[in-house]
Amino acid sequence: MSQKVNFVIKRCFDILVSAAGLILLSPLLLILALLVRVNLGSPVFFRQERPGLHEKIFRLYKFRSMRDAVDKNGNELPDEQRLGRFGRLLRASSLDELPELFNVLKGEMSLVGPRPLLVKYLPLYNAEQHRRHDVLPGITGWAQTHGRNAISWEEKFKLDVWYVDHWTPWLDLKILFLTVKKVFIREGISSENQATTEEFKGSKSG
Repeated sequence: MSQKVNFVIKRCFDILVSAAGLILLSPLLLILALLVRVNLGSPVFFRQERPGLHEKIFRLYKFRSMRDAVDKNGNELPDEQRLGRFGRLLRASSLDELPELFNVLKGEMSLVGPRPLLVKYLPLYNAEQHRRHDVLPGITGWAQTHGRNAISWEEKFKLDVWYVDHWTPWLDLKILFLTVKKVFIREGISSENQATTEEFKGSKSG
């Protein structure tokens, strides 16, 4: 099957699943929005610019999981101190990711692909790592089913590039199945002992 046909299948699958998901999960989305509002206040959604396909910038949507908290000098507290019990629960269950279905429906993301990272990382990638942007970013990906927070940035990027070179509709289905499995058993997808991922500061090689 040609890559062009695979791409059409992937996009049709993304549209069908994201649209159905938003409709079927609308009661849950409403409940989560209310819980975020009660526990963390406004805004309910976290919005941030991320690089997508061919490094084109788009605005990613997630449920907010951190409190607005500052020290006595008005400086924002570290993520670990702003991420309370409710925020940790959202992240451990991956429920904070559900609003990204809007990004999938709009064509800015796919259900499966390399995770969209921070814009400030773009100048830090080497030539091989930049290739992770040759496909749409995803809600979950090959790296997320192979350790996520337990592996190094270099390992994550190698897995991302491997996905770019090998993706098929069947691989996407496998990744989705593995993601659901790991979320339910809380293995690899999230780390309760780590509030946020360590910042990427550049590749060790080239």
